[in-house]
Amino acid sequence: MIPGITAARLSGARHRAELPLLVLGPSLGTSADALWTACAPDLTDVFDVLAWDLPGHGHNRTVPAEPFTMAELAAGVLGVVDDVLAERGELKGGFYYAGDSVGGCVGLQLMLDSPRRVAAAVLLCTGARIGSPEMWAGRRGQVNVSGTAVMVAGSAERWFAPGFLDAEPQRGAALLEALRRTDGGGYVQVCAALAEFDVRGRLREIGVPVLAVAGALDVATPPALLEEIADSVADGRLVMLDGVAHLAPAEAPERVAALLREHLLGEQPPAPTAGLRDDVAEVIDRVLGGVLAGGPEADLDERPGLEPRGRMLVAVAAVVASGRLDALPARLLAARAQGVTDDEVREVLVTAAVHGDPAAAEAAYRIAQRVLATGDA
Repeated sequence: MIPGITAARLSGARHRAELPLLVLGPSLGTSADALWTACAPDLTDVFDVLAWDLPGHGHNRTVPAEPFTMAELAAGVLGVVDDVLAERGELKGGFYYAGDSVGGCVGLQLMLDSPRRVAAAVLLCTGARIGSPEMWAGRRGQVNVSGTAVMVAGSAERWFAPGFLDAEPQRGAALLEALRRTDGGGYVQVCAALAEFDVRGRLREIGVPVLAVAGALDVATPPALLEEIADSVADGRLVMLDGVAHLAPAEAPERVAALLREHLLGEQPPAPTAGLRDDVAEVIDRVLGGVLAGGPEADLDERPGLEPRGRMLVAVAAVVASGRLDALPARLLAARAQGVTDDEVREVLVTAAVHGDPAAAEAAYRIAQRVLATGDA
């Protein structure tokens, strides 16, 4: 049975028909909005972005009366894509695809069943087979008894890298709320489709370019599953995202968007990072080695990246943040010599209090009052 699929355009209407169509697939228990919204702003200038929802998930409140297979789910997705392509005047045309978890499984199925339709794909945190039939049977039993709310605590541990929920509480809460709101029947039917899904023996049939993106901390779909995809398809490549677990588009939206643009459009990612790393490492080595003639400050004076006043403000903030308040008077007098005002110093200390240790900032403020009033270290 082919299930009903709903999809949302994440692009604005202006000029989107002139852009290539990018179809985004969700993870089990998430919605298109919750999973892809943070990533979409870095995609909509170059793609017409369409994100679809699983049965019983997100905006899709329909749940089929009968079970469906992954192939039937992929057929339902293709039906929605064809409707959008027809609107664009590209009946039965090609499109790009990216999907996370079960969304990645659908991507594999689309490339196997409709190989001329998918121009290239990015498969994130997924596998040619995920889990075992026994695992999915246990998951279905839990949800049949207690609904999807019973999955929230365990999913919070599986989905996210340590610290993500503290760093991005709103994004994490939106994803967990999407799970809580998911219809139990739809969730169970997707679990049943995943229990039967296994295309490991067919990966070599896939000829379009595939980028497999693994979360280094993903326990639900470990990196080995993505490596298997990249190694088995005709044109595959693996990228590992450090510090990311199972929901890469939400955990690392900027990195994921850059990977999509690079793989699907051939854009080259910006390359200042290596130079920055090498430059900083060189200076740190010289500071630690004590080889800077005249001290670190003398060496920094020769660097053009920051004007002297700005560098002095950074130095004041760094001294406060590190707790080396004995060095603060000299930094304050040097800053004043470069034209830094008392008001600017005050704002640096206020910022340090908000983002750092308030007690250290308060002690620094007392030192600053004395030094700036007397002009004496």
